Amino acid sequence: MRKKLFAANWKMNLTPAEARALLAAIRAALDPLAAKLARDREVMVAPAFPVLPAAAQALAGSSLALGAQNMHFEEKGAFTGEVSAAMLRAFGVSHVIVGHSERRHLFLESDEMVGKRAAAVVAAQMVPILCVGETADERDHGHTLAVVLRQLQAGLAGIPAEQARRVVIAYEPVWAIGTGRTATPEQAAIVHGAIRDALRDRFAAAADDLPILYGGSVTPDNVDSLMAKPDIDGALVGGASLKADSFARIAASGIA
Repeated sequence: MRKKLFAANWKMNLTPAEARALLAAIRAALDPLAAKLARDREVMVAPAFPVLPAAAQALAGSSLALGAQNMHFEEKGAFTGEVSAAMLRAFGVSHVIVGHSERRHLFLESDEMVGKRAAAVVAAQMVPILCVGETADERDHGHTLAVVLRQLQAGLAGIPAEQARRVVIAYEPVWAIGTGRTATPEQAAIVHGAIRDALRDRFAAAADDLPILYGGSVTPDNVDSLMAKPDIDGALVGGASLKADSFARIAASGIA
């Protein structure tokens, strides 16, 4: 049985002090459920780079995993503003988000660049959370699956089949991120099913062990209906992860 993953993407929010306070509150809510959570899921938080040291300290002794919001594909060099795998691993980072729609659309990261980042994460023995998703215009013109599967293929291009089980996919429709709009469970299930089929074509039986998350205005009010769909294996949570009670409720969906 594949494990679910509930991942908090804090984006460009929280100072180190604010992050420590939020993590203390999240731990207070989730630590009593640690044994139940461990049966079928992982919970992860991804702070901004300068907050990683404080977050690592605040997570010490916890079952919560530490993630990062991006990573460069080179080991070192003249890449101003980027961070390497070694820098992230020094703070205990285990998961790295790559290809988030804000990176693709605001910072013009190409499918090829996202694929190189994902492959580098796997090579560094960490877990890439590979994000794919369509814009409102692409959905309105009926291009959702074509866009998502193109991004998926490029994102997985450099990952060997024997490393497939290290990968997590996140479907995040761009039109639902930070807008308050959410894909219906039925809309999300169609895309998740297509992703699963494509993963089977790429990785054969290993595809059934890869979690596929939904991301896009996930809240405590809609998480249960989303998680009820068979190919939705967790959530990549933005705004709702900045409040301890809402993220704890999402992460414990189906348990508490």
